[in-house]
Amino acid sequence: MPASPRTARAINDRLALRLLQQEGPLTAGQLKELTGLSRPTVADLVERLTASGLITVVGEAGEQRRGPNAKLYGIVAGLAHLAALDVRTEGVAVVVSDLVGRVLAEASSPIAGEAGTGPAVEQAVALVERTVKEAGTIGAPPPEGVRAWGRLHTVGIGAPGLIDPATGELRDSSGLPAWHRRLVAALQERLPEARVSVENETNLAALAEQRDGAARDRDTFVLLWLGHGTGAAVILDGTLRRGASGGTGEIGFLPVPGTAGLPSATGCEGGFHSLAGSAAVAALAAEHGISGTAREGEPVGAAQVRAAVAARGEAAADRFLDALAGRISIGAASVAAVLDPGCVVLGGELGQAGGQELARRVQERLDVMSPLPTEVRASTLGGAAVLRGALLTARDRAQDELFTAPEG
Repeated sequence: MPASPRTARAINDRLALRLLQQEGPLTAGQLKELTGLSRPTVADLVERLTASGLITVVGEAGEQRRGPNAKLYGIVAGLAHLAALDVRTEGVAVVVSDLVGRVLAEASSPIAGEAGTGPAVEQAVALVERTVKEAGTIGAPPPEGVRAWGRLHTVGIGAPGLIDPATGELRDSSGLPAWHRRLVAALQERLPEARVSVENETNLAALAEQRDGAARDRDTFVLLWLGHGTGAAVILDGTLRRGASGGTGEIGFLPVPGTAGLPSATGCEGGFHSLAGSAAVAALAAEHGISGTAREGEPVGAAQVRAAVAARGEAAADRFLDALAGRISIGAASVAAVLDPGCVVLGGELGQAGGQELARRVQERLDVMSPLPTEVRASTLGGAAVLRGALLTARDRAQDELFTAPEG
């Protein structure tokens, strides 16, 4: 059954908007070429989307040649603002952007563990409100007739812990601050017009690596998170997999050789976390005499990994990197044996600090341990992947709603 004219217009408009979001400003001729639509159809949709306030002329193409230049059309970036949060045990980072991802304001703040749940939530919410207010002072006035210009449309939050797949809420997890769960409800209450959603931080990092980072050419891969804690995110056939209870990738609880015991339902000590978590990596570095100065907000261990990579070729640095690669390869081999993803990305701050040097050493050990060909890559985004992933998912959600074809 052929689509109705209205449905066809909606499909064409959504396609054009997605291309403008992915490719940046385009001329009507370029839209015609990329969509395969006829020239009159493209002219109609450009006129319709411009009248609705979704796109506007942002420049001209062919400015270096004689004769009339083609108009460049782009998404109206100021139509809505987006906020992304990276919630950690010891603090929170916030970034606010426009609809095409241009950063308007950003801030971060430590939150002391002894602050108490109420004060910690208030500190985090106040930081978001200040950052949103700062972002609201940037940009041109809205075009006439465009509603909701610059309002905060969507807030995406990345946090450690399990997300209930049925409710989309952060589950109560032992070892995590109580203010994490309270923060989502508090933000929704203080920002009632915004859509607020939360996702596991490692899942967001994997989405960011797939869109903008080390896995851009992969639709199936696993991100092995190496930061304050350990975790994994699974992308299969282009889709993020969460599992029956939202726990896919809780690799910190994986029982592994080389630890003093076994993990439990309430703690991952004795699991893979005890080998590759930041504290364990820092202790391993100390055993090999490797030291380094941590950057602000960086987990312990990352500085030592970076220092060892810089000193590769020296006996102590090579012994440490080999020992660390041996530990990481245990987790990577387990993932490969169960999922056969073909690619493992070493993410988080420690994965980024180790770079290609650490990835190469893990690759060498994995090639010996696993019969399944698995490429090991270093993260290109590191810890910043969580904020990037939260912003990307917020943008997708906002665009799904705002990029609704106007009637007519």
